[in-house]
Amino acid sequence: MYTPPWLEYLVAVLHVRIHRARTAPSRGASAVEWVIITAIIAGVALGLATLIKTLVTQKQNEIQTNFGGGGDRKP
Repeated sequence: MYTPPWLEYLVAVLHVRIHRARTAPSRGASAVEWVIITAIIAGVALGLATLIKTLVTQKQNEIQTNFGGGGDRKP
């Protein structure tokens, strides 16, 4: 059966990469570090989003209070 040379090359490259990934001693630790870093970044982003939402809501309430409740009043 004919196998194109590019396919043989691709299979050989994949075998080498898989072998390196399985035998590298620091690959597992690296993945754990990435998970921890990602969790920290996500936590900071969530905290900032909550802070911004709170500040915007407070400013909105302050504006509504200063204008007497907004445009809901009838003349």
